[in-house]
Amino acid sequence: MSPVEVSVVIPVYNEEDGLQALFDRLYPAMDGLGCNYEIIFVNDGSRDRSAQILASQFHKRPDTTRVVLFNGNFGQHMAILAGFEHTRGQIVITLDADLQNPPEEIPRLVATMREGHDYVGTIRRERNDTAFRRIASRAMNRLRERITRIKMTDQGCMLRAYDRNVVDTINACREVNTFIPALAYTFSSNPVEIVVEHEERHAGESKYSLFQLIRLNFDLVTGFSIVPLQWFSAIGTLLSLASAGLVAVLLVRRFVLGAEVQGVFTLLAFNFFLVGIMLFGIGLLGEYIGRIYQEVRNRPRYRIQAVLEGTPEQQKATEVSCAQ
Repeated sequence: MSPVEVSVVIPVYNEEDGLQALFDRLYPAMDGLGCNYEIIFVNDGSRDRSAQILASQFHKRPDTTRVVLFNGNFGQHMAILAGFEHTRGQIVITLDADLQNPPEEIPRLVATMREGHDYVGTIRRERNDTAFRRIASRAMNRLRERITRIKMTDQGCMLRAYDRNVVDTINACREVNTFIPALAYTFSSNPVEIVVEHEERHAGESKYSLFQLIRLNFDLVTGFSIVPLQWFSAIGTLLSLASAGLVAVLLVRRFVLGAEVQGVFTLLAFNFFLVGIMLFGIGLLGEYIGRIYQEVRNRPRYRIQAVLEGTPEQQKATEVSCAQ
């Protein structure tokens, strides 16, 4: 089997309306590289005809196409991790199937990797997203950088390039909750970011709801730092000192001025504030404990139903279970 220089991993979930347009642009862009490449589609339990369309494309281009079929929906990051485990290229590119990141940008990422970088992040030149998502993304970028020290200008852009060594290191990590670009950044020795174009979705709608975006950012913050717990400990210490001071003041006033009724509502408001802080802290602690619980169960991160790969003479579909 000839060595593969570039692998492209594309997670797919209910993208039947846009897959043909993706094929029409992706394969010419890859053919123009002038090197051996492979494209790995990971069907993340699509409920439409995406799996059939991917299988058909595999039979058209078995020399450059591989298809991993999940038996359920395990999420975008699990699909990428499964794709990573099936790559053979020295350079691995991740790309969304919705064509918001143009496949024509792939040669630029490959050229940047060939300059000696082991991780290439991307920044969307003009985001074609709602104002709410752009504002929320900027806010989370600032918060993440302050908490984790991971510098990613645009964490929501999935068009990225990874060196083989970085991918192998990521494959060795068995954690359930993770954020792949941040994980790669911590392992890379010479990362860089470049500006890429961004387009509107060719078809369909975003698969990330507001709740899923919040969960993703929780994974990013709690998976790479314990700073939130340290902040809460510091806040708890300060509030304890302030509460002790308040008790001392109230005792002095009780003996000097006698019983007072005027401050009851102030004390109630202050008590509600402290209860709110405590509940927030319990929830934050629960996030970390929940992640520990998921890890110690040691369950498989995903289950693969079949893998379509090989030449027409060697085509196979093997059912395997990828343990964590």
